Amino acid sequence: MQRRNFLKTCAGAGIAVGSGISMIPQKSLFGMSAMPANFDLVAVKGGEPGIMFDHAIQSFGGMGQFVKKGQKVVIKPNIAWDVAPEKAANTNPQLVGRIVEHCLAAGAKDVYVFDHTINQWARCYKNSGIEKATKEAGGKIVAGNSRGKYQQIDIPGGKVLKQADVHELVLESDVFINVPVLKHHGGAGLCVSMKNLMGTVWDRKKWHKLALHQRIAAFI
Repeated sequence: MQRRNFLKTCAGAGIAVGSGISMIPQKSLFGMSAMPANFDLVAVKGGEPGIMFDHAIQSFGGMGQFVKKGQKVVIKPNIAWDVAPEKAANTNPQLVGRIVEHCLAAGAKDVYVFDHTINQWARCYKNSGIEKATKEAGGKIVAGNSRGKYQQIDIPGGKVLKQADVHELVLESDVFINVPVLKHHGGAGLCVSMKNLMGTVWDRKKWHKLALHQRIAAFI
């Protein structure tokens, strides 16, 4: 798959899940009526992450608008750190689990969850709560820390970044879902969706050392 085609599939729609005021009571998980709308971004606040996602995805007409029967789905949360969910350094595990459920309900053949972690991957997956949430929802956990699983792609027009080694699971997916956690970052200033894609490549250290913003922009 070409780099730009892959990244275009990552950007089909956006959902921002926040917190604040209370929301209306939760309806049946998959029984809510679909309400297709002509917009690209939905923001929801004031409830548990899974419940907020239910409402947000239904505003797009349901997960079936993005995931079709028999497709291979890859979900990319932030699982970089060996810390508990209460620290909020990683993506909320409730959110990841609920996305897996929606993908499978839409007919996905397989749903994979992975990240190229900073700390030891097995501890990150376990202590973040994301491994448990993924498996309970019916998804599959894949380690992102094996060099042999990365394939080199070209970056046409890149000023600093000419090539990147991207995990084969991402390149082979039919649907890629980027699920970052909103937080400050010492180098980028802010860590959201674009920065979260660094967890799909192998050599992130070089990105951080030289022209971080330029490399992220070139990758997109």
